Order: sequence, then structure tokens, then C-alpha cells
Amino acid sequence: MGSIPDPGELSEVAPPPSFDEFQRQTSLMTSCTLLWKELSDHFSSLEKDLVSKSEALKLKIRTFDNHTAQSLKLLDHRESSIEGSVQIALRKLDNNRTAALSALTDSDCGDSAAGDGEVDNGEGLVLKLKSFCLRMDAVGFWMFVIGKKKELEALRSEMPVALSECVDPAKFVLEAISEVFPVDKRGGEKVGSGDLGWACVLVLESLIPVVVDPVIGKSRLMVTPAVKERAKEIAETWKASLEERGGIENVKTPDVHTFLQHLVTFGIVKKDDLDLYRKLVIGSAWRKQMPKLALSLGLADEMPDMIEELISKGQQLDAVHFTYEVGLVDKFPPVPLLKSYLKDAKKVASSILEDPNNAGRAATLAARKEQSALRAVIKCIEEYKLEDEFPPENLKKRLDQLEKVKTDKRKPVVVPANKRTRASNSNGGPMPPAKAGRLTNAYVSSFPAAPAFVRSPSHGQYPAALPAYPSPPHMYGSRSPPYAAYSPEPAPAMAGSYPAASMNYPAYGGYGNVMAPTYQQAYYR
Repeated sequence: MGSIPDPGELSEVAPPPSFDEFQRQTSLMTSCTLLWKELSDHFSSLEKDLVSKSEALKLKIRTFDNHTAQSLKLLDHRESSIEGSVQIALRKLDNNRTAALSALTDSDCGDSAAGDGEVDNGEGLVLKLKSFCLRMDAVGFWMFVIGKKKELEALRSEMPVALSECVDPAKFVLEAISEVFPVDKRGGEKVGSGDLGWACVLVLESLIPVVVDPVIGKSRLMVTPAVKERAKEIAETWKASLEERGGIENVKTPDVHTFLQHLVTFGIVKKDDLDLYRKLVIGSAWRKQMPKLALSLGLADEMPDMIEELISKGQQLDAVHFTYEVGLVDKFPPVPLLKSYLKDAKKVASSILEDPNNAGRAATLAARKEQSALRAVIKCIEEYKLEDEFPPENLKKRLDQLEKVKTDKRKPVVVPANKRTRASNSNGGPMPPAKAGRLTNAYVSSFPAAPAFVRSPSHGQYPAALPAYPSPPHMYGSRSPPYAAYSPEPAPAMAGSYPAASMNYPAYGGYGNVMAPTYQQAYYR
């Protein structure tokens, strides 16, 4: 065991702390303080983030609760309105059925003959349309509509009124357009002979206000399930025919417009086909109705990307129409787009002028391209009231200049009748007739000129009724042989000679003129 130290003994004295140790302790305290502050700030930030996220979640929950409440209220309203809508539809159906039976009963040969006549006014037009709709004569209705293309605006305003007289308007419209949609059934030379897409679109557009629910509006269409299923089958048939048409790139714009309008009219838009709808809309973006159709097809979220795609393809004018339709004017200002469109049009016109394949008509094609661009931009400026941002005066002046140049080119060049070919003509061609009034004693007859004959180089003189006319030499001087009536300038000798067969020239005097008329030299035949 170790010995116990004696308490009387002196223990070793601890050394006093050094200044370096003090510095170390101070640094350690400072580091701990900074670390504590950093941790405190971090936890405070986490707490704030949690509070903000909690508030956002609460806001979303309230929003969802409101949407749920509104949806439930709307569903309740739709459910409660079904009976009222059905009663209205039934009453309308009974009235239409009664009117149709009455029309069929009262029709006779005289009425039919009168109905087949021409329609002279708007009232007669709507009566004719109603007669087809009351009798559910879809074929007669279609033939009548396609024959009235010149009265398009009258048809557009009166057709919804007429379709409301149908017992089943949706079925009637499908039967009416079935001749050309989804597949053109016209046989022989009629296939492709005329574009009837305008008539299909017109009939489909006119059906919308007829099938809208009278209580809750466009959110519900009064279309029977059987007709809606038939409309879906037609849409699938059209999509399947795209391969036969050569793909989306080769399909005609009227067919695209009819297909998209068909989807919107019958409410059969499919979310799985949004990519197809977008490609079709972009390919036919120049159609005026395309921006509205795009929104109805559910492409509102795709609009910014679609506008950028149109701009990248050089379709700035179409992009302007899309921007105004969806309210993206701030993101895509229209004036720079219009200026860019004009700049591209000028480049295309310059390339046309430089293309050797357009020789002879390059100037006309280039001017036509620039004129088309100027008219379109001026119309766009006036439509969207952009005169303050983009004054159209300079554009109109440039358009007037191009129109003036075009008009000047169309004017025929008038060659004066007294312009005569000189004797030094190198091509040896004949001279035009001399001016009759050059000498004071020249006779000008008011009767039609007698047939002129030209002496063959192998003959020495004219018949006795006319003075002898010497054979012209090969080269001529500035002097002409003297004649009493006038001195014509002889034509240069032609290479070769005519056959030596004799030719009898009748004496001039068929019109009883006493004074010998001035003989005008004619061309060799």
C-alpha cells in the first residue's frame, strides 16, 4: 500500500493560467455563440415555413371545400332541372310532331310545285328550311343548303330557327351531312368536285343553340344517348381514315374544321386525343374559327406553346388572332409580330424575284405576295384597334404603289399608226402603212378599205387600173419615186422569190370612187 502523504508537507503549487489558454476559451465561447444563433435562425426559418405551408394547406382545403360545395350544388341543380328540361323537351317534341304531321297531311302537288320554286326573300328561305325540318327530310334539306352558298349569311341566321322545328335535330343533322362526312359518299366525278365543308360546318354550328339545355345552358346538351353514340362512331371513323388521306399533314382544312366542329357540337371531346387536336388546330390555324374551337376542345393550357409554335413557323398573323382570343396580349405583343410578318413577306418576295424558275412572271408574283401581306396586316390593325401603336398610313401608301404598278402593267402599249419602218431596217421586215393625211391631196374614204394586195417580186407592174409601180431595188436611199397622190416608201426586198405563177389583181373601184384612192402598202402574205 502506498503511504499517506503527510499533511504537513508542502504540495506543489498549480501554475497560473496563460494568456493563450484564455484566448482559446474565448474563441470556443464565440464559436458556440455563433453556432447557437445559426441553429436558432434555422429553427425559426423551419417554423415559419411550416406555418406558411400550413396556411397554404388550409387555403387549399377551403378552396376544395368551396369547389365541392359548388359542384354538389350544381349537381343538385342539374338533378332537379332534369324533370323541367324533360318536360320542356317533351312539349316541344309534341308540338314538332303535330306540326310535322300537319305539314305532311296538308301537302299536295300544288304545294310541292310551289316549294320547288326559287326562294326570293328571307321569309321564303326560312319557310323552305322549316318545311324540310318538319318533314325530317334530311336529304332535301342538304341539297337545298348546298345550293344556297351565295345566301350564306341568311342561312346562318335562319337555320337554328328551322332546326328547332325538327323532332330530333341532332339525328337530323347527322343524316344531313352523312353524304360527305365522315367519308365522301358521292360517286363518280362528283367526288372532290366541290368542297362542301362550309355547309357541314354551318349546319353543325347552327345545331348548338338548338340542343343546349333550356335550364342550365351549354353545360348540358339535349342529345339522346343513341345519337351521341352514333356521333362518337362517326368521329372514330374519321380518325381511322386519316391514314388513307395521307396523314395529318395532307388532310384538307375543310375536313379538319368539320371534324373539330363535330366534336364540339356533340360534346364528345376526348382528353386522350388532345395531342391530335393540337396538331389539327396548328395545321389549320389560318381559319378564323380555330382559336375558339381550340378553347372548346380543352386546349387552353396548351395555348402559349401553340402560339410560340405558330411564331416559329412564320405564322405571326395567326398567332396574333390566338393571342387575342385567349388574352395573352401582354405575353405576346401584337405589333412586333405584325412587323415580323411583313419582314418575312418581303424576304419571300425578294426570293421570288431572284428565282430563275420564275422568269417572266417574278415581278407579278412578288408584288402579289407583298400585297396579300399588306392587306392582311391592315385588316388586323383595324380589327384590333392598333392604329395608335402601328399607324397603317405607310402600309396603305405602299399598297397603293403596288396597285398602281399592277394597273400600269395591264394597260396595252399603243403603237402609233404612222410609225413606219425605216429603209435601214436590218431585219428586212415590211413597213406598216403610211399615214394617209401626210399630203394635202391624199384621199381618205369613209367606206371600209378594200382588200389590199402586194406585188410579188417576180411581177413588173400592177394592173392597168393602177399606175405602174417599179420593182423596188435591194437598197433604198432617202428619196422616193414621185407620185401624184402620195409617195410611199418602198419595202426592202425579201430574200427568195414567190412562185412565178400569174396573179390577177382586180381594179380598185368597187365603191364607185371617181378619184383614185391612196394605195396603202400591205405586208407580204
